[in-house]
Amino acid sequence: MSSPIIEYEDVVRPEWIDSNGHMNLAYYVVVFDLATDKLYSTLGIGDAYREATGNSCFTAETHTVYEREMRLGERLRVHTWLLGVDAKRLHYFHELFHADSGERSAVQELMALHIDMRVRRVAPFPDVQRGVLESAIARYAPTQPPKGLGRRIEMPR
Repeated sequence: MSSPIIEYEDVVRPEWIDSNGHMNLAYYVVVFDLATDKLYSTLGIGDAYREATGNSCFTAETHTVYEREMRLGERLRVHTWLLGVDAKRLHYFHELFHADSGERSAVQELMALHIDMRVRRVAPFPDVQRGVLESAIARYAPTQPPKGLGRRIEMPR
């Protein structure tokens, strides 16, 4: 694979631990959301973009797969891969790793929509911003699809 566009690092916090003694599933989503905030800032579509243009991105769909436990105090790292962009959508993929062992703990695939906040409706990315996103995808798209990309929920037959 090429290199991820961003890496987000954190430590599993006490308030993230559930009654099973590991990170609760909701906090994996919180960690992925914090990585998304960093991604959007890196791509120029974060808070400053919203304040300057009145546009934002809303997540329309996610798929999260939990592979290994994360426990209190463990260091974590999220790698984010850009997969595609069109006039109104951005597709990306997060991988969460135990920072010390390198084992993958979870993944999340996301589709975001570009939103005109004045009317709170889907709107095309401005040409300049779409060009920035297309350039970032050309530079940071994985050379091979990440394991788990496009996965769906189903019972084995």
